Amino acid sequence: MEAKQCQKNDLKYQKHFHEEYSIGLIDEGETQAWCDGVLWRVETGRMISFPPLILHACQPAESIKWKYKMLFIKPEWFAHLELPDIDRLQFPFLLEDGKNEACSKMLNCTMDAMSRSASPLEIETALIELVSTLVYKHASDLTHEPYGMLEQKYVKRIKEYIHAHYTDRITLEILEHVAGISRYHLIRLYKKSTHLPPHAYQNLLRINHAKKELKNGRPIAEIAVDTGFYDQSHFAKAFARIVGTTPQTYAMSVLDKRNFLQSSHPVSNVHY
Repeated sequence: MEAKQCQKNDLKYQKHFHEEYSIGLIDEGETQAWCDGVLWRVETGRMISFPPLILHACQPAESIKWKYKMLFIKPEWFAHLELPDIDRLQFPFLLEDGKNEACSKMLNCTMDAMSRSASPLEIETALIELVSTLVYKHASDLTHEPYGMLEQKYVKRIKEYIHAHYTDRITLEILEHVAGISRYHLIRLYKKSTHLPPHAYQNLLRINHAKKELKNGRPIAEIAVDTGFYDQSHFAKAFARIVGTTPQTYAMSVLDKRNFLQSSHPVSNVHY
């Protein structure tokens, strides 16, 4: 997968095609998008997508600030999804208002995860949720899982693996082999059971472990590495999103509490 952001006003694309599946979102301005003989008007906030090898061209409106983002996804990646009705993506389209809003949110989540170098597990999860939202017109269109009473077995396998390896670099490919189901289905089942995607559950385990280590007075940089975060900055941001404060502030508050307890219960030496 590749991503790009562009805000060059005089940029015009001649007729061309990509080998990848491309999904775009207009953040500012508007463009005339020609695709396979049809001209589309794409305004601010609208998404448009092009299947591989489909000839298209874009010409932004003149004298208007132009800003957009685009994802390019290799076709072979879709083969691993086992996503029902994936063939619905094989034509260019603009989206209806409600679906456009939902897909825009998921596209921004994917781009955000990529820009901050999130884990592969988080990035691919966001991408799968974007693609499934693109495929289905309504949430009710999603097919029921075929596993019935076996659902919890798959979830248990995934959960046990994450608990045993939460400081490691976990990918959806690994979880796919552990659970024995496709990555698309395992995300749906895991969220249905735990109300969290696997990467968010893994981060909770990492942060809870980090809190214990901070109470033990270990350096923050060491904890960040040991808990599997990319660097100290990524650790601090993830910690603040879950705990509501930075690791440094949390560590200091623990130390202050200990000092308070010690001062509240002075011990004197008594000689007999």
